[in-house]
Amino acid sequence: MTLLVTGGTGFVMSVVARAWLDRDPLARAVILDRSGLDAAAEKHFAPVRDRLTVISADILDPKAWSETLDKQGITAIVHGATITPISRGSASEAKRQPEAEDPARIVDVNLMGTVRMLDWARARPGLKRFIYVSSGSVYRHNGPDWSGEPLPEDGYVAPLTLYGISKFASEMVTNRYADLFNLSAASVRLASVYGPMDRATESRNFRHVPNRVAHMALAGETIRPNSLEPVGDYVASTDVAAAILALIDAPRLNYRHYNIGSGSSQTIGEIIGWAKERVPGLKAVVTPGEDANIVQDVALKGGMWGAYDIARIMRDTAWRPRPGKEAFHAYMDWIAANEN
Repeated sequence: MTLLVTGGTGFVMSVVARAWLDRDPLARAVILDRSGLDAAAEKHFAPVRDRLTVISADILDPKAWSETLDKQGITAIVHGATITPISRGSASEAKRQPEAEDPARIVDVNLMGTVRMLDWARARPGLKRFIYVSSGSVYRHNGPDWSGEPLPEDGYVAPLTLYGISKFASEMVTNRYADLFNLSAASVRLASVYGPMDRATESRNFRHVPNRVAHMALAGETIRPNSLEPVGDYVASTDVAAAILALIDAPRLNYRHYNIGSGSSQTIGEIIGWAKERVPGLKAVVTPGEDANIVQDVALKGGMWGAYDIARIMRDTAWRPRPGKEAFHAYMDWIAANEN
């Protein structure tokens, strides 16, 4: 079995590729990414590097990669190549609109890159499954009121940003290609992902609250959130990788869209509390205004910011997310072992 992972030198996709190689000593993986392996990725893949092929090429230029891919015997694809133009974290960063800097590039890579990969995939008779990596950004940014229930896949889809719009459009294109060319394809909508390999890359320079809290705690910094109340469904990259592999393995997929999250929401205050269990002297001071170093909108508690319903993937696979605190502590351990 050979897995193709587009965008595989980045955050979540590098974890997917490594998980695929770790579970089977005979498995191979191919990464297609405009960026080559940076130092972190070289270290990450070192134990399995002999079974990994890296093709450095732009997803929008099939002439640069299709002939090489044709020879790889690809049996499954995880298409995660994307540009994630999000900027938030400190008060100054929260004021930026990074998608305004090159909007056409976002749409080209996120949507037309998907079209280019589907065009290649549809001519592969040995392909078992195509997984498109989408995002919770396809959902409404706040609300509607689900009466405290997790957000379902058939919930309020109303993307606001170019990123979310391009993701939803790619889901629909994936669905249509599946119908037209008899592809076994599905889209996964990721909640807020953090965890191993979460770092600034060419296409993504943004880190969710658990990443920031973990690093500040381990560095002995004072955490200054603008509030302890904002929430998110935070899921570790290792759990996301396991979920995607479970969908590749499933004999049958009963849905075209699957949420991947923890299935619950956590506040900034709860995550800081988890960090204090590992770093008892950790200081956290609520700091409204420009001096805050973690900024979240206190009004965003529903829609894409609340808990995600993960019943579909739990019905179709044996995958289950780890408890939030367990996953967060494992990430702190990973940082200590790998980022020194």
